[in-house]
Amino acid sequence: MKKDIKIPVVKDVYVAIVHEWNQEFLSKDWNAYIINNRKTPIEMALVVSKGYDGDRKTSTMRYAFGVVAAKGFEKIELVQEDVLSLNNEFFVTYYADNILYEKRFLFEKNTVKESNLTNIPRIEIGGVFAK
Repeated sequence: MKKDIKIPVVKDVYVAIVHEWNQEFLSKDWNAYIINNRKTPIEMALVVSKGYDGDRKTSTMRYAFGVVAAKGFEKIELVQEDVLSLNNEFFVTYYADNILYEKRFLFEKNTVKESNLTNIPRIEIGGVFAK
């Protein structure tokens, strides 16, 4: 019976934390984004985020996106500086082509920092991809 269950593999959907300028507060902030690099949109995307390290943990936050356009992205949340010292997990569930996909994206503690920035495609800002 188990062999009959097919679990689809998530491809071309990513979570990244980018370091970008906040014009309102005149500072650089860390923001998490969901990136859809597929040729088709993803629908009913749900993102559950939390930070943890031993007995230290953040609140669990939930976000919903009706549609993330093909080759598009959506901002998930602002990530506070002090939360970057924790493991940050983003559990993403979405529909694409009438199939349900899910994946856990993890930013290990202290990996989101200036020295690890790379260019994030689609957003074109320096950031870090989740594993």
